[in-house]
Amino acid sequence: MVRGLTSSDPEGLFNTIKSSETTNIIIRNQPYGQVKVKDARLLPRSTAVPQPDGTVKALPDPRPELNYTIDMLITLEGEAQITDTGPVFGNSKVKVGTPIELDGDLYNFNTSAVDVRVLEGQSSNAS
Repeated sequence: MVRGLTSSDPEGLFNTIKSSETTNIIIRNQPYGQVKVKDARLLPRSTAVPQPDGTVKALPDPRPELNYTIDMLITLEGEAQITDTGPVFGNSKVKVGTPIELDGDLYNFNTSAVDVRVLEGQSSNAS
């Protein structure tokens, strides 16, 4: 999950990532190599707005500076060694919260894993 990434063209950046077949990742400052970009989804930018009746609604955040930020969920897929303590990419274990750096031709940013799934029946794949 990527939150608050600043770009002069957030839509273009999102489209670049979404249309990429692969991206390079660095896990805990250790280069791993390329993994497949399986999916990328934009996450809404909203804010809590109190209503006259006392309820609260989530509405689009009107702050103009948010026109230069993006929140997205990127699903990556790659080959991993499955151990008793979870998947290992290269020499790095990947768990929820593991710092991951994504590096493409036009971007480089840090994020962290929010989910780790081992595909059923495929002992060497993890996403």
